[in-house]
Amino acid sequence: MIAGYVHTGRPREALTLFDEMQKAGAAVGEATLVSVLAACAQMGALERGMWVHSYVRSRGMRLSVTLGTALLDMYSKCGVVSMAMQVFEIMSERNVYTWTSAMSGLPTNGMGKECLQLFKRIEGAGVEPNALTFVAVLRGCSVAGLVDEGRACFDSMKDKHGVDPWLEHYGCMVDLYGRAGRLDYAVDFVNVMPVEPHEGVWGALLNASRIHNKVELGKYAMDKLTVMESKNDAAHVLLSNIYADSQNWKGVSKVRDIMKAKGVRKVPGYSAIEVDGKVHEFFVGSKSHPGHKERLHGYAANTKEVLFDIEKEEKESAISLHSEKLAFAFGLITSPEGVVIRIVKNLRVCNDCHDYTKLISKVFDREIVMRDRNRFHHFKHGECSCRDYWRFFL
Repeated sequence: MIAGYVHTGRPREALTLFDEMQKAGAAVGEATLVSVLAACAQMGALERGMWVHSYVRSRGMRLSVTLGTALLDMYSKCGVVSMAMQVFEIMSERNVYTWTSAMSGLPTNGMGKECLQLFKRIEGAGVEPNALTFVAVLRGCSVAGLVDEGRACFDSMKDKHGVDPWLEHYGCMVDLYGRAGRLDYAVDFVNVMPVEPHEGVWGALLNASRIHNKVELGKYAMDKLTVMESKNDAAHVLLSNIYADSQNWKGVSKVRDIMKAKGVRKVPGYSAIEVDGKVHEFFVGSKSHPGHKERLHGYAANTKEVLFDIEKEEKESAISLHSEKLAFAFGLITSPEGVVIRIVKNLRVCNDCHDYTKLISKVFDREIVMRDRNRFHHFKHGECSCRDYWRFFL
């Protein structure tokens, strides 16, 4: 039952059932703990995951390949890469899934070069990388801007390791070229692909278009993308952002009309924060929290991503109730000084909330770890680990 909840994306129910299992005095084995760790990873419930780790050590349980891999995956997906790698290093036995899990967690935490270094280690360890391993290392190269290294890894898939590229690998290559500003290479790569480009490829090209303000290329990629995913809300919003950045409100309005005609709705944002082992959720626009009107002194809202041509004061009001701001307020109120604030949200963090969080980390001298739809953001002393590259991606 616990595993079933996890596989269907219902981690909260999985953890509730595990609590009931413990109260009933039922024996807890490795298979159960692996599922519980997966639930913690989905929710970003670090404290619960650390409890499982402590349980494993206190019971003297052997850190098998399966349990160890689940444990390091949980730490990676909760943004604690140091612990993930610590678990990886102490494992006496590792398989390709262990190596791949360790590698996959590094790019999402902004550690692309470290991912490539780990890939070189897997080759030296005599473990044959699989297709997922190459997805991880290509993402690592993309994050770090290692274009030549990424191309070499892609070429080695078939030539050296006999792995046929998936659509995801082609999407990673387009993203790699696009991030680095090599748009001609990205377009040429798409044109010579031996398979029909999928939504990941066109999404990467759309992202690159916004980075480098290529409106026409963005419209072209958007047209291709919406043929495959006509109700992709993130793609529509990104094209709106491209128009909004240039103050083209007619373009923004046109995209919104298209969304309305297609019945495309932007997914409501929510953020979760774990305090004392309990996960609290906050939804965008909520005014139920007593601190929702608090303002940070010296902070001016970045209203560029409010996609309406309305007065600045109205934009500031609209953007002030984003779910992560409410979660931050709750975290500052309820957690002791010096404790890392950890937020998990379902959407990409917007420009304003990203700038806001950097300022929060500086003013309150707090480390903040935020997991959004794409990656982790580690905020400390007014800086973010992503170096602001995130701003342009779906």
